[in-house]
Amino acid sequence: MHTVTQTPHPADSAKMAEGWPYWSILVVDDEPGMRNFLVKTLGPRCQTVHEAGSAEDGAALLRDHHVDLIVLDIALPGMNGVAWLKDLREHGYTGQVILITAFADLDTAIEALRAGASDFILKPFRVPQILNAVRRCYESARLARENFVLRHTLARSQFANNGLVGRSAQIAELSASVRRVAPVNSTVLLQGESGTGKELVARALHALSPRAQGPFVPVNCASVSPEQMESELFGHAKGAFAGATRARDGLFYYAQGGTLFLDEVAELPLALQATLLRALEDLRIRPVGSQQLLPVNVRIIAATNRDLQQEVAEGRFRKDLYYRLQVVELTLPPLREHKEDIPDLVQHFTSQLAPVLGALPLQLTAAEMDYLTQYDWPGNVRELRNLVERSLILGALNVSALYAMDKKHRAANAQPTDLHTLEKQHILAVLDSVQGDKTQAAQLLGISRRTLERRCAEWALT
Repeated sequence: MHTVTQTPHPADSAKMAEGWPYWSILVVDDEPGMRNFLVKTLGPRCQTVHEAGSAEDGAALLRDHHVDLIVLDIALPGMNGVAWLKDLREHGYTGQVILITAFADLDTAIEALRAGASDFILKPFRVPQILNAVRRCYESARLARENFVLRHTLARSQFANNGLVGRSAQIAELSASVRRVAPVNSTVLLQGESGTGKELVARALHALSPRAQGPFVPVNCASVSPEQMESELFGHAKGAFAGATRARDGLFYYAQGGTLFLDEVAELPLALQATLLRALEDLRIRPVGSQQLLPVNVRIIAATNRDLQQEVAEGRFRKDLYYRLQVVELTLPPLREHKEDIPDLVQHFTSQLAPVLGALPLQLTAAEMDYLTQYDWPGNVRELRNLVERSLILGALNVSALYAMDKKHRAANAQPTDLHTLEKQHILAVLDSVQGDKTQAAQLLGISRRTLERRCAEWALT
């Protein structure tokens, strides 16, 4: 075995700039002529080419050198190529492997791919074939690397504070609770008003848990009819009911090894609550229409915007299921109780949505931000996010649309408030920016032209 180190010719450097990998490659083949062909073909296009005549020699070389790609013959003296590839994968080698052979059938190709081959080429092959295979391997490795970096970057970004944005005492306390609860396998019950971010917290608990590599499967218990929910959760056998023309796995099955998030769990009918309780107690499920009990390995996170204690007291929710879900209970605060986080949330949603929408970031005045902190946000964080999204699309803070949602609040206060003043200032500023064009101004404000004209009439504006 020996190594050939190539210094690329300027012409070859140009090829590398076109996408050829600056890789270290190992060629393993017992035929000197084939090794020579591959070294001459790949050497000018890559950083280093090592060569070996057997799997044993190749293994010895790998102990001392990093290799990005192995071009490996199947028929070798001693250990054959497929057996060595299996051994490499079992011991953690993650590089690309191209298997080559002069004697192959479909079964051999399937066995090679199952062993972990990246590509498979039949001898004799020409230069373009091996070069195209190397290109495919390089592209596969590049995409895998980019996906890995992207996943970890997003995970660090999204869950740097457990996915929760804000510096208020309420968010700090909730964040600390998520960090404490995530590593354990206990069932978690999330309580809070609609729009407070219960699914976000559930995803944070999953991402920070030992189950992070498993699936996160959300199901909205309010969006599926009671008749279908049992099948949705547990699956069904063929012929279990009219229309069940084939067996189907349920969401418990798809969540195996991960987390099943039951959103709006209070919407489950009482009969299904009993079935769910049995599944949680026994860690086994029975598909609808089946006599078979299937073991499950899932963590349950449930959420509701109702007061479950009151639901229990009024007979709409089983007490035993409530206590089974409430092993750990986290309550999410409504936005009106931590308004000091609104500037951070606006910045977060702007940075998150502006690149997706192809919009310029929002530049809010102090008066506009003050308005946002005066509003009570009945839709909580979700409502704020929707407002930021509309405003990014329109190119200006959509104050008037929010003002319209605040009619009930204003009706309860007979005296004019600063909200009126800010709305007038905002509309005047938008009208001024479009030289009085009311059609364009109405579009920017997110209201109809008729509504804009009515406001202008109230303020004696022409």
